Amino acid sequence: MIQDSVMQQIIVQHLSRDTVLRSVLESTPFPALKAEQPDVYSNLIRAIISQQLSVKAADAIHRRFLGLFPGAYPEPGQILDMSIDALRSAGLSRQKAGYVQNIARYFLDKQLLRRTWTGYEDESILQELTPIKGVGRWTVEMILIFTLRRSDVFPVDDLGIRRMMIDFYEVDEQLPKRQLYRELTEIAEAWRPYRSYACRYLWRWKDQR
Repeated sequence: MIQDSVMQQIIVQHLSRDTVLRSVLESTPFPALKAEQPDVYSNLIRAIISQQLSVKAADAIHRRFLGLFPGAYPEPGQILDMSIDALRSAGLSRQKAGYVQNIARYFLDKQLLRRTWTGYEDESILQELTPIKGVGRWTVEMILIFTLRRSDVFPVDDLGIRRMMIDFYEVDEQLPKRQLYRELTEIAEAWRPYRSYACRYLWRWKDQR
C-alpha cells in the first residue's frame, strides 16, 4: 500500500465523504504499515497459530514455534519432517499443528515459496490459498491487507468489523446472515477503492477504546 503524504491525504478525503466514518477518521491516527518484505507463507502460518488467542499468547507460541527451526525460519520440508507432537511442544493444538503442515505441504507442492504475488488479483490469491485445509477466506483477507498491503479488501467475515458497522450505521443485527452481509457490503461500497484502509481505521479506533 502506498503510504506517502499525498496518497494519505487522498485516502482520508475519500473516506471522509462517508459522514459516519468521518468521526472515526477524525479521532484515529492514519493506520500506516511498516515497510517489510512480504512473506505470504510465513505470515499465513503465523495467522493460523494466532487464531482465537490473545496477542500475548500468540506471540509466545509463535516464538517457541520458530525456535524449533534452525535460523528461526520454518522451511516447509523441516515442518513436514517434524512430528505433530514435536510441533505441539511449542504450544500448538493438534489441529493447528496439522494446519501448519497443510500450509507447508501446499506451498512445497505448488512451488509457491518464491512466487511474486504483486501481479495477482486479490480474488486470484483467495482462490489459490483457500483450498488449504484450515485456511479460510478471512485468513487470506488478513494476508491481503497486512502482508500484501492490498488497499481494497472488505473482510465482512470479521466479527469486529461487523459489530462496529452494525453499531455505527444502525443496521438491524437480527437480519438473516445473507441479508446482513449484503447490507454491510453495500455500505462499504462507498469506501472503494480504499476499503482496507476503512477497516484498518475501524480496528484502530476499537483498539483505542
